Amino acid sequence: MSEAAAAVELRGIDKRFAAVQANRKVSLSLARGTIHGLIGENGAGKSTLAGILYGYLTPDAGEIRMDGRPVAIRNPRDAMAAGIGMVHQHFMLVDSMTVLENLVLGQERGLTLARGEAAARATLASFARGHDARLDPDMRVEALPVGLKQRVEILKALHRGAEILILDEPTAVLTPIEVRALFDELRALARAGKTILLVTHKLKEVMAITDVVTVMRQGAVVGQYVTKNTNPAELAALMIGRAPHPPAKSPAAPGAPVLAVEAVTLVDPDGIRRLDGVSLSVRAGEIVGVAGVAGNGQSELIEALVGLRPVRAGTIRLAGIDATSLSVAARRRLGLGHLAEDRLRLGAIAAFSATENALLGRQGDAGCARWGLLRRTAVRDTLDRWMRAYDIRPRDPEQRLTLFSGGNQQKLVVARELERGPAVLVVGQPTRGIDVGAAESIHARLLALRAEGVGILLISADLDEIRLLSDRILVMCDGRIAGEVTTEAADERRLSLLMAGSEAA
Repeated sequence: MSEAAAAVELRGIDKRFAAVQANRKVSLSLARGTIHGLIGENGAGKSTLAGILYGYLTPDAGEIRMDGRPVAIRNPRDAMAAGIGMVHQHFMLVDSMTVLENLVLGQERGLTLARGEAAARATLASFARGHDARLDPDMRVEALPVGLKQRVEILKALHRGAEILILDEPTAVLTPIEVRALFDELRALARAGKTILLVTHKLKEVMAITDVVTVMRQGAVVGQYVTKNTNPAELAALMIGRAPHPPAKSPAAPGAPVLAVEAVTLVDPDGIRRLDGVSLSVRAGEIVGVAGVAGNGQSELIEALVGLRPVRAGTIRLAGIDATSLSVAARRRLGLGHLAEDRLRLGAIAAFSATENALLGRQGDAGCARWGLLRRTAVRDTLDRWMRAYDIRPRDPEQRLTLFSGGNQQKLVVARELERGPAVLVVGQPTRGIDVGAAESIHARLLALRAEGVGILLISADLDEIRLLSDRILVMCDGRIAGEVTTEAADERRLSLLMAGSEAA
């Protein structure tokens, strides 16, 4: 690619964190007006490279060039001044502020805010003409669905003059409908001359949206292709160093019910009915999948089942015991396990070390404590075993969780919950932000638990994952169970109709 055609180039980028070489002589060139995919396993160095381009990190060696000239990007302010914007996987918005206030923040342009507000309203109006007008500038961000929150993040970057836009795992929390809307927006931005770096692990989406794709493994670039000249199998093999092997699924042999939910109703503090007479059951040795557009009660169902939210009516039974009023700890003692949807909000503590996170919820277990004192050697030995079995990298038990990649954070949380030996497991978005190799591993472990007689309730926005793992599929819409289908009958059209509340499904 010629320098004249490149909007930005990274040349010979090296970055090391203690013993971990995160980037090894990485060179990458982004052509103006294109969508460039950057893929790789969790821990391959993708986010480090994106962080260097946006100024969060300083490379140990190498240089960045824009329009053929070297530039110094020492911090995000330098990046924004150079026309580089970034949309993070975990949104960087102030929820209590309005859409307009989030755009103005840092772009006030005067003491009275009038100039800043006028410019932000102009940005919103311009965007609405090219897309749609659903984004109310005076609505609080906390009231927006996830897809519109992401739109605000993109608008915030564009409002700051971004010509090069970095998106880090942008579809991790989106429904299929929201993904399609995002891709329409990205194509429109590319046609308008914007350059987009899409950091992801989802091969189907890479094939659908990118012009060029670069593959990283163990900190180095191992391949770059014009997207139309490659295929998912070739890319997956480069990412993980072998051909992918989806886990085999044996026929289910379900036993007695281990989880029974009867007419559960949940009302939030604002008086809104989030669950409306939900009934379902999970038997030992089966996986029951729950599909639905985000915001239709799936998160509230998880929180009600594990004891994080009280229900107004109905009954929750674990192994035949009424657990409706029991605490989180009491439900865990009855054999309930929980993989949280949001690992950094409910599943782990980013500032804690890997060892401290491994202890969460297990600090009273015999293998972790004796006579009220922690058995630190035993805990470290256990964590070392988990790190090897679940391929958690780097294998540093004292490293803070925030320094692990998102996929390795998730693998630690999965190891902690699965190794408890639950009788029933409530799973929320188990492979969100996870690469194909790690997803295979987690899928295989969930199927192994099923074969051992564990009952699993799987809530996922990934319909392919739901169809792959589930024995029965429930669809939620407006806080109710809209229907149940067998895996064999669960084509995308039927599931989409049920997700939309259509009786024609």
